[in-house]
Amino acid sequence: MNVLGGELEPCSVDPVTGFYRDGYCRTGSDPGLHVVCAVMTDEFLQLTRSRGNDLITPRPEWLFPGLVPGDRWCVVAARWAEALEAGVAPPVVLEATHASVLEFVSMADLEAHAFAE
Repeated sequence: MNVLGGELEPCSVDPVTGFYRDGYCRTGSDPGLHVVCAVMTDEFLQLTRSRGNDLITPRPEWLFPGLVPGDRWCVVAARWAEALEAGVAPPVVLEATHASVLEFVSMADLEAHAFAE
């Protein structure tokens, strides 16, 4: 279920995202809770890189193309919350964001950062 109470929609298949690499920000055995469908910004990518999670550099050995601003990616709930506190939270695709994120951030914060296509 997504944060709006509906069926979880895909986040991205190009690049393919999600803990299970199926395009969805769903959870299950995912200890990191990659449940926020975020639209990458340069500020967020730089923050994650500074915290030791380089999402910019391609890693062909992991079939990871590297991300650029505008890409959609399932990010860890705690990292999105950290970015929110730092003032660089990326926009969120609410229909593709798993409801479990509400254990970490408020719906009001998510709505304030909702991606408008």
